[in-house]
Amino acid sequence: MRVVPSINFNIMKHTIFRSLIAIVVLVIAYLLLWPVPINPAAWTPPTAPDLAGVYAQNSELSRIERLNVDGNSPEDVAFDSQDRIYCGTDDGRIFRFQPDGKQPQIFANTGGRPLGLVFDRDGNLIVADAVKGLLSIAVDGNITVISTEAEGVPFRCTNDLDLAADGTIYFTDASYKFRLTQLKADLLEHQPNGRFLAYDPRTKQTKVLLRDLYFANGVAVSPNQSFVLVNETGAYRVRRYWLTGTKQGQSDIFIDNLPGFPDGISSNGRDTFWLALVNRRDSALDALQPHPFLKKIVWRLPNFLQPNIKRYAFALGLDANGKVTHNLQDPSPQCFTQIANVVEHKGALYFGSIGERAIGRMPVPGSQ
Repeated sequence: MRVVPSINFNIMKHTIFRSLIAIVVLVIAYLLLWPVPINPAAWTPPTAPDLAGVYAQNSELSRIERLNVDGNSPEDVAFDSQDRIYCGTDDGRIFRFQPDGKQPQIFANTGGRPLGLVFDRDGNLIVADAVKGLLSIAVDGNITVISTEAEGVPFRCTNDLDLAADGTIYFTDASYKFRLTQLKADLLEHQPNGRFLAYDPRTKQTKVLLRDLYFANGVAVSPNQSFVLVNETGAYRVRRYWLTGTKQGQSDIFIDNLPGFPDGISSNGRDTFWLALVNRRDSALDALQPHPFLKKIVWRLPNFLQPNIKRYAFALGLDANGKVTHNLQDPSPQCFTQIANVVEHKGALYFGSIGERAIGRMPVPGSQ
């Protein structure tokens, strides 16, 4: 009578063991073979610079005050002729603050995802909307779609923009393959899916100026109108596109091997480009980049096991030659995190963020 339970117990052990083996085999097969939406390229990033010298760690950005918004991730900041402050949140709304940073009210709703913002000479708010394309919003909030494609290729992630003195709108389509919500896919794939474009309001034509960019992002026209800067988030660099001179129509590298992911960039109209580093470089991601097969495996892992952004505040000031003139950081847990844009306006810096429910403000360093 005692043999039967023993036999049943052994059978149960073998059944559990076989089930575990089957599960392990399935997990391995999934990690190695399951189809993924990325086609990773092998890339060996340059060694990330230490936070020393011009990048020495500091707490300059701990002075940021938060101007709260009833919405998530106000990426950029713009100002109208009355010094009112504008920002757009991830649900499509664009808010307008009074010049003192108070009384935020809804100005418009694009129904998409407004990212880059800038006013034109007629008072229209020009918007790079990641979902809807390039938009113009009149003073009364009426929205006009300006451009949604170039060379027959629709925009997948209209990202940032700036206006030249002649009215030309320079802007980026971060990736013609992946949408904004698939940013990690684009960074892991590391294929040149981004484009830099120009829209001429007189002819209403959109022209591709640069293609094959690695997540084309921030845009800033130089004060003398001789070049435009374009951020390549996926390559840790800023590219310069020449508008005039012997290099007209050509591009070169303005600053390379940054210590973080460049997001937005703006000019103060005089002597400084403000560059937002949305986060520091990730050593795990850099280590993965040379290995396409491993990147596919990592993509199949749960999100919490993949390289992820860590809380940090980082922004740089650059001169007209790409030299670092301002190094602004805050490593503290309570920092104003994931700074996506820095805009100078009347003695203050304003900060957009993809990790806050507020825009930031602090005095321009050295102005007090």
